[in-house]
Amino acid sequence: MRETLAEWRPAIDGAIADFLPRDVDTEYLESFFGDPTYEYDPAGIQRALSDPIWDLLDRGGKRWRAVLFLVFVDAFGEDPAEYLPYACIPEILHNGTIIVDDVEDEASMRRGEPALHHIYGEDVALNAGNAMYFLPLKILARDPGNLPAETRLAAYEMLMDELNRTHLGQGMDICWHNEREVRVSLDEYLEMCACKTGCLGRIVARLAAIITDQPEAVERHAAAYAELTSVAFQIGDDILDVEHSLGRAGDFGKEFGNDVREGKKTLMVIHAIEASDPDDANRLQEILEADTNTDEEVLEALSILEETGSVEYARERALGLAEQARKHVDALDLEPKAAEQLTEFTGFVVERDV
Repeated sequence: MRETLAEWRPAIDGAIADFLPRDVDTEYLESFFGDPTYEYDPAGIQRALSDPIWDLLDRGGKRWRAVLFLVFVDAFGEDPAEYLPYACIPEILHNGTIIVDDVEDEASMRRGEPALHHIYGEDVALNAGNAMYFLPLKILARDPGNLPAETRLAAYEMLMDELNRTHLGQGMDICWHNEREVRVSLDEYLEMCACKTGCLGRIVARLAAIITDQPEAVERHAAAYAELTSVAFQIGDDILDVEHSLGRAGDFGKEFGNDVREGKKTLMVIHAIEASDPDDANRLQEILEADTNTDEEVLEALSILEETGSVEYARERALGLAEQARKHVDALDLEPKAAEQLTEFTGFVVERDV
């Protein structure tokens, strides 16, 4: 799967650059946004939109959502190259959510460098992140694949539905982050992941199914596969934060003990609060509630997560979700090679080490 990601990434970045060029000029603005009422400021738009967006994109990221879209298109019997511009939709959306998340979480780092709001300011970062929710809709409006009108409408309606649900998930996450008490149930946490992270996966799968004119049952199973894979990915991401901080994973590109410092209510935290003895549970909650933590306190919290078996519990839940996702691949009744690619993909996002 790493080879597939590496193979497609240059083409995906090229398609994004065709859609959102690195160098903005008046000709691009007029062709993309229409004639100005008075006069555009290309230099200002360059500094406030293109520069911060490409700063983030150039830092890395595996582009797995865009690649998964292309894998689905191929699995549905169409040529992925013909639908490459549409692969930009989930990728741009995902990176927009990253920018906004970092502002909301007061994150210090992203992909090994300062978060964008520390470089460009919160106003520029938020505007760029929010623009990335809307810019991808222009791909459907420009219609590079010559889709039927009813297909484009279905894609629009799907995006609106899923993006609204994404903000439900983000709303839950923000609420829990701002609360000192850990009151979240395991199912509530999984629902938050299904909305916040899973909806982007669902967009990938449903968009591929819609533009290739798949039956409703196929779209439903593809969406379930992508949602389960995405939730498993989120749990795996939280595990990596712990293992990176304990020196057991590769360069994760985030601050040491990032989730503990943010007071994040992860699946591991929720399990540890329920499973550990009262003294450890109270101490863990005390550390998470603090406005700031020393490195020693972060390590103490991480040790509680490890000693209560919460890390392994989360890993088993992620693997269980991955197994459920594979059952939906079976239900799609794809060609063996396509089914194998999707199965490998689930294993990749769950079991990766960076």
